[in-house]
This record gives sequence, C-alpha cells and structure tokens, in this order.
Amino acid sequence: MTATDPDDDKGAADRGVILRAANGDVIRYDPTGLVMRLSDKVVADIAARLSLAAPVAEAQAEEFADLPGDLDAWDIHPRGDWLHFMARLPGRQGIRGFRRHRAGGAVVADGRGPLLGILGIGGARAALGAPQAQPGFPFHILSPADDIGAVGHAGVELATPRDQLEPIRDLTHEALIADWLLAERMERGHALPLFMVRVETDESPDARALATGRAVDNLEQAVLSLIRAAERLGTHAKLLAVTLDFALEDVSGDATAYRDGMIALMEAVTVRLGQLGLARPLFLATFDCGTHRITESPALAGQWELSWNHGEHTLVYAAPGYMFAQDETARLTDRGRAARAAMCAAALTAGVDWQCPVIHLAEAAGDTIRLTCASRGALVLDADDPFGAGDAAGFALRGAPEGQKILRVEIDEKDPKSVILHCARPVAPQGLSVTYAYGAEPGAGPFPPNAGRLRDDWTGPDVGGQALRRWALPALLPVTPGGGRE
Repeated sequence: MTATDPDDDKGAADRGVILRAANGDVIRYDPTGLVMRLSDKVVADIAARLSLAAPVAEAQAEEFADLPGDLDAWDIHPRGDWLHFMARLPGRQGIRGFRRHRAGGAVVADGRGPLLGILGIGGARAALGAPQAQPGFPFHILSPADDIGAVGHAGVELATPRDQLEPIRDLTHEALIADWLLAERMERGHALPLFMVRVETDESPDARALATGRAVDNLEQAVLSLIRAAERLGTHAKLLAVTLDFALEDVSGDATAYRDGMIALMEAVTVRLGQLGLARPLFLATFDCGTHRITESPALAGQWELSWNHGEHTLVYAAPGYMFAQDETARLTDRGRAARAAMCAAALTAGVDWQCPVIHLAEAAGDTIRLTCASRGALVLDADDPFGAGDAAGFALRGAPEGQKILRVEIDEKDPKSVILHCARPVAPQGLSVTYAYGAEPGAGPFPPNAGRLRDDWTGPDVGGQALRRWALPALLPVTPGGGRE
C-alpha cells in the first residue's frame, strides 16, 4: 500500500512511501527515483560478496603464473582446458596468440585450422637433423611429446602414441619443409597453422624389408599421435605428406627389386593409414644421385623406373639430388638442405601438378637419338650449367662402338618436350643405352658428379644465392629403333 509521508512537504505528490515497516520506511520515492533502506545484515552480506573479487583475481593470477619461464605474456584467459594468451616469443611469428594446457606441457602457437602432419620414413640418412639450428617458427613446428624429438626412434624400440606436443630439438628435412611453408604463408598474410613432424627409420637392408620393418610400425604410432594431439587441441588431423628417403641403403643389388620394394613400402603405409581413417597419402621424395664417390648402383638406377611406374600410389619426386650441395662426407650442406626443403615445399603445394622432366623413351634415327620426355613446361638446356655437366649436358652413351659419341645436344624446335642427341656416326641401337646424370666419373666439388643441365621453364626463389629450377631426373634407358630426326 502506498502512503503519504507526513514528514515530506505536506504530502507532495512526487514524494511518498511505498513500503513501511515497524522500524521505519523500507522503500520510498522522491524526484530522484526509488530510495531503499537496507538492513545492516544485507549491507554486510553485499560487502562480503564484493570482497571476494580480490581473492579470486589473486587465485587466477597465481594459476596463470604457472606459465613456464618469465614470458612476456598478457591477455591471459582460460578457454576450456587451455590457457590462451598473447606473447612476444622468439621466432619469426612475432607477437601473436599462444596456448598452454592447464595441466602443463609446452607452449604452442594458437594456430588455425587442422593440425598438419609431415611424416617421413627411410634409412639412416633420413634421420639427419641439425641440432644446433632452430626453425624460424619454433612454436608452430612440433613433435610428439615423448622426449624423442623429430628424428624418431631409429627402429630401436616401438613408439608409444602421445596426445601432447613439444617443440623440436633437431631441424630435420620434414621440419625444414614445414618452416618453408610457414614462411611462404606469412609472406602472403595467410593463417599460420600448427605442424607435427617426425621421421622414422630402421636398419633394413633393402626396400622390401623396410616395408615390413619397425620404421613402418613407428610411423603408424606417429600418425596416432597426430590424431590424438589434434583432438586434444580441439581440431582434426590432416596428413600433408609422407617423405621417402631410401636408396643407397638398399643392398638388394637389383633395380627391379628396389622398385618393387618401394611400391610395397608405399602400400604398407597406405593400408595402415586407411585403418586409422586417413586418406591415401602423398609420397614425397628427392631422386638420390649418389655421392662424390658412388655414382652407380641398382637402387640409383631403379629410381628412374619408380619415377614413372609406382602403381596406384601418388609419388612425387620433388627434385633430383644433383642440385643439392654436399660436403666431403656426402651429407647435404646447410644450403643443400635448405634448397631441398624449398623444392619439396613447392612440390607439396602443387601436389600431382608437380613433375620434374622425366625421360621416357630414346629412339635412334640416322646419327641422332630422340629423347621423349614427360614435362610440365617447355624443356631448357641451361646455358649457365651450374653443376658442370659440360657440352653433353649430362648425357652419355653406353654400349656404343669405338668412336661413337655425342657431339651436340639440343631441344627439338618442333617439339619443346623432346631432346635431340647428335652423334658422331649413325646410331646402331642394338645394345646401346643412354644415361642422363648417371654413372659419371667420381670426383670432388660441391655437387655430385651425376649431374646435368636439362630442366623445364619453372623458376623458384633463390636459396643461398642459388636460383631454384625444376631439373630433369636422372635416367638409364635402352635405345630403340625409329623416331628421331635425319
């Protein structure tokens, strides 16, 4: 009931009492609005509630203080099981968002999209990493958090899947590819995703044994880690590629056996990925051209067949190894590793649209041999000859009679995807083979002796002062009658 307050200006209409208790007015009104009188108990309760704000903030600050190190971090806030924050941390990524699981673990970049995987399998040389080097994006390139790193278990023990990730300690080939892809995306202003990398190896003596060895088992465990880590991050996994690095390790002594073993390896990996719900992978490799001392082997020769005959699998040879500088121990130099990663990144981005020139057919006619090539672009005989292939451009004849040799090499004016070898005398194809970037005399220098100067018209970025080109893959193929040019 509304009453007129006898104390208020003779009961003016704009003032009054809405609710009155025995000990006084509870709710009144005046020109400013409602006026409430609260009991001491209510006031004390409100004061107690307000005083809780400071202890809560202090508790949160104490929790956030668990972030490792003296991070230059701000805007720290929980989201689900993660602490998200802005920070200025080492790396090319600059100031951006990061996250750390509230249960602990490593700080990782707050990447967008799926967790991307680049995994590898091969022999001992595939496990090469540079522990003293750091990626440009250290919080975007991670490995399973099992204290093994990006190099993997080397076939010594069976891996255990993990759902956490940690920064890498070794800059492997797969990590370099991820680093290159991130740099390109940053240059274009695109989102920077998270990558998980790992390469698994073992001591298999040939490709067929590798297909059934422990490296395949551990690769499967790495894929499980990729899937589980993605789920923990609240996203899904996407396997970009599986790199293959196995050639000189094969001691089967048979080029066909090497090719068939590599196909069996790809089949084994594909089947296991399918059982985990992943699509058929892109297999990514570079064509091994040997070392300064090893210029011939059945496995080196078997790669040529594998380059065009790899069954139903998607195999992309990103580049021939002769374009990558080696040191005196036949390991790639830092520049060589950077160039190889850049070529693989370009090939991975292009996918099935990437193809280095591959020589498929050699046909004799008169004193010429016509080489028919598969190529994405027009063929070019590089005038700069950066690898010292010489006038024959890396081509040579095997089984030729005395006095027969290559005098001149040119691209067919009427067919820009064919090469013409002009010889000293009419060509007798019986027992004759043509090699390209294969079987050269051993020698020293920054690049392998097995080299050539045939490429297509694709041009990539400069790496260490070397312009990247899509050079032709080595070849060893018989000469057949017919075709050519008189």
